[in-house]
Amino acid sequence: MRLRWIVGGFDNLQLDIVGLYAIRNPVLKTITQLTALPNSLAILGESSVLANAQVASLSLFFLLPRLIPAPQALIRTARPERLTPSTGRVVSTLSGNFSDHINPIATLLHDVKKLDAYSVRFARITREVRSGRKNSEKHSNGDEHKYNPSSQVTARTRSPLTFLSVLGCTMSVALFVLSLVKKDGMALLATILLSLLATLIGIGSRWSLELRKRSATRDVLDSDVVIAYPKGSFLIVKCSEDIQRELYFAPEECHYQVGATAYRVLSLVTTIMLMFGVIFLGNASLVLQISFAAAYLILNAAYWTVAALPPQWNWDLSCFNFELIELSRPEREPNFTAALWTAIAITRSTEWVINGRIAPVNSAWRRWLEEAGRIAASGNASKKDDKGRVILPTWDFQQKLTDLIKEEKDAQLKWRNYPTEVSGEEILSV
Repeated sequence: MRLRWIVGGFDNLQLDIVGLYAIRNPVLKTITQLTALPNSLAILGESSVLANAQVASLSLFFLLPRLIPAPQALIRTARPERLTPSTGRVVSTLSGNFSDHINPIATLLHDVKKLDAYSVRFARITREVRSGRKNSEKHSNGDEHKYNPSSQVTARTRSPLTFLSVLGCTMSVALFVLSLVKKDGMALLATILLSLLATLIGIGSRWSLELRKRSATRDVLDSDVVIAYPKGSFLIVKCSEDIQRELYFAPEECHYQVGATAYRVLSLVTTIMLMFGVIFLGNASLVLQISFAAAYLILNAAYWTVAALPPQWNWDLSCFNFELIELSRPEREPNFTAALWTAIAITRSTEWVINGRIAPVNSAWRRWLEEAGRIAASGNASKKDDKGRVILPTWDFQQKLTDLIKEEKDAQLKWRNYPTEVSGEEILSV
């Protein structure tokens, strides 16, 4: 089988720098082609590709030879050392551990996008116990927490990202076959280079996620974790010290299978492959260029759709169990003070408020926190109503804070009105 390479000979080689040009075809005479269209579509859609690039490279499907839009977005000089954290403050109620951001895996577990302002949620996170060697640790309350350290967070096998990989591979196979049928050598080379490009990118980006665990085996105090979000919402999580270390207070580690030097070499090779692939695509026949344009249109639409889906659909978080605990109070509170009191009542402590600088720092708030801590500590954390909801202690916290602030204000006004100049007679009288 004889393949066609460049229509009209090497003198008609198109580098596609301008994109819109006229070529002479011996059969159709002079026609105008927008040959930049497939090339432009091949490099569009960077944001949609990067949206799930990190979790996608956890899956073996990321190694499939396939077409991907905007492959240059994945060719980086340096790979990320950790996942992107979220905004918020994380405080342990007893241990005093503090973090000024929320680790990404914890954010995926919480799924607080639907958490309204001034809302409070109470949850429990445990490790999923699976078959195999299990570790256990006894805590101060006598409970024995068992978990399987070999179970880890990874990418889902059946996920929208897997569908994208299979779809891109199907497009590559279809274009490869069409190039052979049309005897288009340039399209064939473009298909091979642009498809193998994805495999090399996958090899260089292949990694595994490790959540740091406690190495000590001493008894530890069980404490809750409070996550304070910027919009005045709180999430209180009951979990062991091991899970606290994994999800909140120890940064996750990204272990790449390819070293830094080898990765830079792969980046150079993939960059050259991308450039030659675009050149070969610009010199393919009109039928193959239209086919490439259709393929990249479909892929771009698919990647944008998947990027808009919840990220939890792509992560395998089955090694953790996340369970919401229902409260007797409504989830959403009217203001920040009410939300803060609910969080204090659940944790039965105010130390985390001070350690995390959650509340304003002044005399009125300090006195209010002391009173709130005493009332919260006197409550029964295990008390539930007939529906199994946790009952929280109640008091007029709003009026108490109002009175304290008024006293503070009156004291300030009295101090400001105190006479600054004292006469000699007044000094002698003293």
